Amino acid sequence: MTINELVKQAHENAKKKGFWDERREIGTLLALIHSEVSEALEADRKGRWGNFAEEMADIVIRVCDLCGGLGIDLEWEIIQKMNKNALRERLHGKRY
Repeated sequence: MTINELVKQAHENAKKKGFWDERREIGTLLALIHSEVSEALEADRKGRWGNFAEEMADIVIRVCDLCGGLGIDLEWEIIQKMNKNALRERLHGKRY
């Protein structure tokens, strides 16, 4: 399955479950992504690797849903960004 197929499937599922019945605010959707990141951090802190992996999947699913809702070609954007990152200097010129 390609990244864009994941985007389509995640977004279609969210629509089917009613999460797009009303207009979605980007800030709220980003906060929901952040909440999944926080849940992954907490799983790691508690040494719950299986839960950590599931939360990482939740992060990707929420990003895919958002990109699907906004019509973002996530696969193309990732490829472009990875190409850009390949040209950056070590540590991007920062200490960490």
